[in-house]
Amino acid sequence: MQFERINPMTGAVASTAEAMQASDIPAIAARAGAAFPAWAGMGPNARRAVLMKAASALEAKADAFVEAMMGEIGATKGWALFNLGLAASMVREAAALTTQISGEVIPSDKPGCLAMALREPVGVILGIAPWNAPIILGVRAIAVPLACGNAVILKASEQCPRTHALIIEAFAEAGFPEGVVNVVTNAPKDAAEVVGALIDAGEVRRINFTGSTAVGRIIAKRAAEHLKPCLLELGGKAPLIVLDDADLDEAVKAAAFGAFMNQGQICMSTERIIVVDAVADAFAEKFKAKVATLAVGDPREGTTPLGAVVDAKTVAHCQSLIDDAVAKGAKVLTGGETTHNVLMPAHVVDGVTQDMKLFRDESFGPVVGVIRARDEAHAIELANDTEYGLSAAVFTRDTARGLRVARQIKSGICHVNGPTVHDEAQMPFGGVGASGYGRFGGKAGIDSFSELRWITMETQPGHFPI
Repeated sequence: MQFERINPMTGAVASTAEAMQASDIPAIAARAGAAFPAWAGMGPNARRAVLMKAASALEAKADAFVEAMMGEIGATKGWALFNLGLAASMVREAAALTTQISGEVIPSDKPGCLAMALREPVGVILGIAPWNAPIILGVRAIAVPLACGNAVILKASEQCPRTHALIIEAFAEAGFPEGVVNVVTNAPKDAAEVVGALIDAGEVRRINFTGSTAVGRIIAKRAAEHLKPCLLELGGKAPLIVLDDADLDEAVKAAAFGAFMNQGQICMSTERIIVVDAVADAFAEKFKAKVATLAVGDPREGTTPLGAVVDAKTVAHCQSLIDDAVAKGAKVLTGGETTHNVLMPAHVVDGVTQDMKLFRDESFGPVVGVIRARDEAHAIELANDTEYGLSAAVFTRDTARGLRVARQIKSGICHVNGPTVHDEAQMPFGGVGASGYGRFGGKAGIDSFSELRWITMETQPGHFPI
């Protein structure tokens, strides 16, 4: 049985994929579980070699990835190629980590006792990846788990099954042993049952999920029934603070990129621009002029910086946030009518306040709110007035001041004089609060996808009280 993904721009069929059912999951999990011991037993350099081949295999599929992302989610060619470049970097970083999975000898109070802390692979890791940055997030869900010696199951997004299947094809071409890398595709109507069956499978020992906070809560609850750890990278409402001594031109560039790259459909997207009153008018004028140059158009033509959003629901949601803000006194600085159902222009809404939905609700689309703050302290207070805590940014010419402010913002990531959208394979990536818990990236990923064990060896006769 197959299901279809429809191109959001044209309404034509973008891809078809197998509509797996919950009843298919036990066999897939068993296959992964059976493959795990041999892969875990391979030496680190042997695992590294296969991962390096996988990175090259991904890059060789550039044209296919561009076609799939354009068709399935309305992505621009630039966004697809950026995805591919960072994803290949993530695989190579994972390959480099295979010899970094180290332990330590810990001094013991017991005479003759050699005490060791060792990191070992867990078993089968379930990775659930979303559609918005599909190559990056699909690869991130499986690369470091594989480097650590685990088998993996990638639960593909229903909105980009072909894109995620291409990842698995590339990994298969790299020479992973049979059953080590697996993919599950399902129709949207079956998602809850399929994911539930995957979490319930005995072979699956840990879960990583990137997606909405609402779904993340459901997954965490289901996993908790089995005492299975989760790594959750969820929603965001990233603030970008512009202080009175900021370089406004730099802040404008970073805010425009952070708010509207990939049409604002990034978990790190700048959702709230918090500007102190002293420079708010000047910033708003410069930002309005910059955003007015960000044209939206058919991603297949590749002539505009903004392409399609993923579906008409995104447009309706964003418009509802804008309408609520305007009804409560905010002003739209730049925007326009949506065409072809999914070509939504970049919208900037000034005068956003804490009683507006746009202040609190993640838009995940091409709309950003400008919020006026009295001073630095008020800006920090506004930045922290959210349930989310993924990414943040602060702009100031005083770097010591910037670091001081960054330390007061409640988020997993904060950038001084840089955009909220920033990811590198080796960095510890993740949030706090409703943005989730756990960290992807670099050595932090090793901690997430391996088990720390205490093992001792006695080297002299023991002495016991009984």
